[in-house]
Amino acid sequence: MAVDYFAQSLELHEKLRGKLEVKPRTGVSTTHELSLAYTPGVAAPCLAIQKDPELSFELTRRWNTVAVVTDGSAVLGLGDIGPEAGMPVMEGKCVLFKAFGDVDALPICVRTHDVDELVHAVSLIAGSFGGINLEDISAPRCFEVEPKLQEAVDIPVFHDDQHGTAVVVAAGLINALKLVGKDLSEIKVVQNGPGAAGTAIIKMLRSLGVEDIVAVDRSGIIEASRPAGCPGYKAELAEITNPRHLTGGLAEALHGADVFIGTSAPGTLAPEMVKSMASDPIVFACANPDPEIKPDDALAAGAAVVSTGRSDYPNQVNNVLVFPGLFRGTLDARASRVTDGMKIAAAFALAGLVSDEELSRDYIIPRPFDPRVRDAVATAVFEAAHEDGVARA
Repeated sequence: MAVDYFAQSLELHEKLRGKLEVKPRTGVSTTHELSLAYTPGVAAPCLAIQKDPELSFELTRRWNTVAVVTDGSAVLGLGDIGPEAGMPVMEGKCVLFKAFGDVDALPICVRTHDVDELVHAVSLIAGSFGGINLEDISAPRCFEVEPKLQEAVDIPVFHDDQHGTAVVVAAGLINALKLVGKDLSEIKVVQNGPGAAGTAIIKMLRSLGVEDIVAVDRSGIIEASRPAGCPGYKAELAEITNPRHLTGGLAEALHGADVFIGTSAPGTLAPEMVKSMASDPIVFACANPDPEIKPDDALAAGAAVVSTGRSDYPNQVNNVLVFPGLFRGTLDARASRVTDGMKIAAAFALAGLVSDEELSRDYIIPRPFDPRVRDAVATAVFEAAHEDGVARA
């Protein structure tokens, strides 16, 4: 019998009344303990931090604390449900930070859809945190919020919906290409649904050396000369994608392509499209909860490797493989930002956890509960932060 996760989750939340709580790290059961934790003794660390604000990373829990920030505008597949309604997801994200990265995280839900208001609000509280994880902020505003906020604060800002997804997809693609004997610099990639995640995937793959990427949205192949035009951020995509100047829709883009990466909608990839791709095609159908094509249908149509966003199929693209370890390494390095080099390092660290002997079409990405993931990603990110000159510890 199928598990009713909706009913059980609602029952769990009613029982717990929240998935987070605050626990002290020192006792206050005696006058002496109280005097050390609070007044009068606490004046000493306060004055020390006043003289050198960097000591806030040494004398408080700031060094290990991340703000999980949302405006509630793009929560899961639920859309713009508001900041309060987004709280259960943000609490859940904080639980994952602690369980998988030993990172303390607090949900910050802000009631505004104005980019500058959101940036200003978060920048004012940034002194309490060692990093900021942006979550469930709709495109195209998310493309503005992240760089503006990073410019306003001196701690790392990371939009997980964009870059976490991109890192996992990159890791999976690195290993999938090993299976089929193809090289990153030679493949043709089609990305369907270039929103927040899709755009980040395109930029990530370009950083890895993929030169031929075609982006497709509801209006067809993104090309500067198309009748529908390329409004907003898609103008940039038109400049960095489609080097062969293809026209048409998804079917035309996929003819002879090596890789399909979908962050779009269920059922958009037909088996006939897979059959039209190059030999040993790779399919990343990441629409949630239902993928662009069912894995069995993709395999029957000739796909060599299939990945989805679901846990009940092999090769799940799951961001929990990235953000806990990435922030663990970022916080340990006390990095000022997350660089492309740190993201690339995380991707190769993930890919490297699947040995050549283990690699198969059903196992190209480590599983979320693999105990090696956190330390592998954290170490790679820590080292990359030092190499890129953004580490301060």
